[in-house]
Amino acid sequence: MSTLIMKFGGTSVGSAGAIAQVCGIVKSYNQDWEQLVVVVSAMRGVTDTLIRCAELAVQGDEAEYNSLIEQLNSIHYEAMNELVSDDIELKRLSVQFDQYISELSAYCRSIHVLGEVTARGMDTITSLGERMNAPLVAAALREQGLAAQAIDAARLIVTDDSFQNANPLQGATRDKVNEILLPLLNEGEIPVVTGFVAATQDGILTTLGRGGSDYTAAILGDSLDASEVWTWTDVDGVMTADPRIVANARVIPELSFNEVSELAYFGAKVLHPKTLRPIIERDIPLWVKNTFNPESTGTKVIRSSPSVEGKVTAISTIRDLSLVTVEGRGMLGIPGIAARTFAAVARQGASVLMISQASSEQSICFVIPTRTVAGVIKSIESEMELELSRRNIDRIWAQPEIVIVTAVGAGMRTTPGIAGRIFSALGETRINVIAIAQGSSEYSISIVVAEGDADDAMRQIHQEVILNG
Repeated sequence: MSTLIMKFGGTSVGSAGAIAQVCGIVKSYNQDWEQLVVVVSAMRGVTDTLIRCAELAVQGDEAEYNSLIEQLNSIHYEAMNELVSDDIELKRLSVQFDQYISELSAYCRSIHVLGEVTARGMDTITSLGERMNAPLVAAALREQGLAAQAIDAARLIVTDDSFQNANPLQGATRDKVNEILLPLLNEGEIPVVTGFVAATQDGILTTLGRGGSDYTAAILGDSLDASEVWTWTDVDGVMTADPRIVANARVIPELSFNEVSELAYFGAKVLHPKTLRPIIERDIPLWVKNTFNPESTGTKVIRSSPSVEGKVTAISTIRDLSLVTVEGRGMLGIPGIAARTFAAVARQGASVLMISQASSEQSICFVIPTRTVAGVIKSIESEMELELSRRNIDRIWAQPEIVIVTAVGAGMRTTPGIAGRIFSALGETRINVIAIAQGSSEYSISIVVAEGDADDAMRQIHQEVILNG
């Protein structure tokens, strides 16, 4: 039985016109596959607006959050009236929309009174975008003559209670999927499933966090033993670099799971690594395609792609970072300095993106998001109070406005000279490299440069190491 999971992101379902395009794509592939499942995100910008409603409710700004709620209502009603003509469908959708908008208003009033919102409450609020959009897309598909039915993924995907970043329980999820989705698929229906949304074993609503809709598609692909998973977005596939910065960036025809994971970790707007896990384990091919250019082949992501010796596949960046340095001549030979440093960082909940330590043990450098710097430095200073007073540590300081530029490629593995070619490319344009790191996986090399040099660094590496490589 050939089964295809198609996921459409926020830009792909961001307007009535985009949803109509999605319906055309689904209709065109419906005859090619025995079973077809559609996963949808919220309409473009809706999740951010829902989060903002909750924030305004915490602040007590009732007029403003009510204004945003009215905007959300208008967006969905306008799309409904453009996509659906059947009176019964319109009435059914109106009832659902009114119910969800009423729920949102009630949640915001409660938050306003309490002055805070819990992680569990935020999950409930942010889920409303998908829960409103799936019935709309399903109705639009029925308008095109397809048998489609909206399914809330809270009925399918079972998770723990890590609200806002829940972890699926695959065995329980597979049972639910087989119980609810398989009968629909066997009857020729197209389930339109809410991305991002799930629930605990007790039925308490959760969400899957970053990359949630992609994750939903992968989980369903695993549970249904899917033939392939396709994720539709607004670009022709995974690119060799950000095309907004590198004009001659091009689509990568084929990538390995490891390469995609590295690109995602280092800032590329591709699939989140956890999204890949269910389909890596089942060796299910994944395609990244363009909703607005469906004729484009896209990028195929597989377990291991043929690597070309010495070849860099793509470049990605992470911005809004600072380089924190803990330094002192007295650090030499003192055990536990690094462990205590990173324990202090962890207490602030800051993510360490890159680490560099001198072999002399006289300095430790690491890169963190700039927004966390003040708290991290204060935490390290508190941890190292004795060492600072004894001058074993001279200072703890941060260099702001830096960017990590990462070159990724399976072909880099065990190939000497890649770092040298990158340095040579940057040296030609006199770009200063502040720090460098290579992961033990050997799938990536990361360099730290000043914010003002980042775009030029990307262009230069792309030209000299990818295009001319």
